[in-house]
Amino acid sequence: MKKLMMAGVWLLFMLTQTGFQAQAAEVDVKATWLWNPWMIYEDEAGTIAFLESKNVNKVYVQIDADIPAGVYQSFIEKAGAAGMAIYALDGAPDWVAAKGFTKQDRLMSWLSAYQQKAALTQKFAGVHLDVEPYLYSGWNTNRAATVKAYQALLMKAVSSTTALNLPLEADLPFWFDEIPYKNTYGSGILAEWVIANTHSVTLMAYRDSATMITELVRNEVAYGVKYGKTVVVGVETGQTDEGEAISFYEEGEAFMNNELAAVSSHYAFSKGFGGIAVHDVDSWKTMAP
Repeated sequence: MKKLMMAGVWLLFMLTQTGFQAQAAEVDVKATWLWNPWMIYEDEAGTIAFLESKNVNKVYVQIDADIPAGVYQSFIEKAGAAGMAIYALDGAPDWVAAKGFTKQDRLMSWLSAYQQKAALTQKFAGVHLDVEPYLYSGWNTNRAATVKAYQALLMKAVSSTTALNLPLEADLPFWFDEIPYKNTYGSGILAEWVIANTHSVTLMAYRDSATMITELVRNEVAYGVKYGKTVVVGVETGQTDEGEAISFYEEGEAFMNNELAAVSSHYAFSKGFGGIAVHDVDSWKTMAP
């Protein structure tokens, strides 16, 4: 009897530890965007080695139909063996245009065919959309209609990814918590609506100090807690003319890592915080130490 009790305690301990590890894996995201998939076509080994050197465990990879499916299959399998989850990345501002949904349909059609043919270890782990509707002309000429079109697009994406049994994620600017909506989807704040209707979001909190970043993402992390979702905090490493406080390009990687550690520490006990994302592979590779 005592041996059985001890075995039961040990099993409970192992299940508990597994649960903690699963939770940690979900929370402790270190992601990046790989916008140039020809990089994995030309230098798969070098790309994976770079990602491993940065302890990346999640990669948003741009889908390009001109790249053979076998290239994605090989990359996903090898990156997966190195502990990385690979998400299919796509999107553009004109997806919210009158017939822009056809571009999303093409992505989902390609992804459906890909997933059916790929082995289990070669399948995408999810879908990551980067639409940025505020860069579409309608954002300034008819914002209400453009916001509604964006919401319709995301709901269509939810339906498509559900059919594929894949989680849906989206990139958001930090200021969507200042954008109201009132339409057939109800009324409220756009950032909250997107967080409520996706599996996770990556917030483009493009600032170069932990103090600014933690403040910018505060509302979204709170929405994450409210809806049981996670918010990944994204930062910029590329050179930009949008202002000195936007990117870590000038300060370098060591400074960035210190600031990101402070952000992670600040939100360490918040269930709404999902980790860090660095934009993007190309600029990160050439970043000053």
